[in-house]
Amino acid sequence: MDIPPADPATGTFVAHRNLLFTVAYEMLGSAADAEDVLQETWLRWVKVDLAQVSDVGSWLPEPLLTTPDVADDVALAESMSMALMLVLETLAPTERAVFVLHEGFDVNYDEIAAALDKTTSAVRHVDARRPRQVVPASLTREALHSLRHAIETGDLQGLLDVLAPDVVLVADGGGIKQAALRPVIGADKVARMFVGGISKVDSILTAEPTVVNGNPSLVLRLDGQLDGVLAVRVEDTRITGLYYVRNPEKLTRVESATALTLR
Repeated sequence: MDIPPADPATGTFVAHRNLLFTVAYEMLGSAADAEDVLQETWLRWVKVDLAQVSDVGSWLPEPLLTTPDVADDVALAESMSMALMLVLETLAPTERAVFVLHEGFDVNYDEIAAALDKTTSAVRHVDARRPRQVVPASLTREALHSLRHAIETGDLQGLLDVLAPDVVLVADGGGIKQAALRPVIGADKVARMFVGGISKVDSILTAEPTVVNGNPSLVLRLDGQLDGVLAVRVEDTRITGLYYVRNPEKLTRVESATALTLR
């Protein structure tokens, strides 16, 4: 007779272990690496308050605090942006290899196609997945200045003015902190979610300008305590993408800068 696990966290993990291993193995192609992923998953899972978990929600990359000059290197800033890294997460391993070889090492598509035994047209389609418009860092900073004021004052109209009509908000709480489980689409919904959330918080909210992943961003604090990092994507002077990382396990690299370079 099977002995029931000692606690609910163990029971849940054991019940889904085979599925987790299958997914990890399909992504990595290595049983040993898949086992390492499961071990890391378990270590994180046992720290989660199960009473607060119904769905982990959306995924965002771990934000890195970078030096201000990185934002002026257009190629580097774009390659490290939250928007592009979110796209890369949806790519298959071979597609990621195409992107890294082309963008990181300046290998042309013909050489990549030959190395991967693919046609040139087959590897070029990866480029079509990337966000198309790159704006100067100064324009992003201007939009963030307006966003910061609107957030700190709870100004609904101010938020609506800086958000594009089809703006998308993606939040990552990692199942640890409250965050929207699915992307929120539309300026009105996003603005009201921000203002509504702020009105429910009995704390002083501040938004500090910084550079994260090579792009101008905001660090949000509640009563001086780190709450999350808010990165944006700007097109035609308005914000089209908001990427809010609240998962505390992903906020360990935002207090000191990480050196980045493509050369």
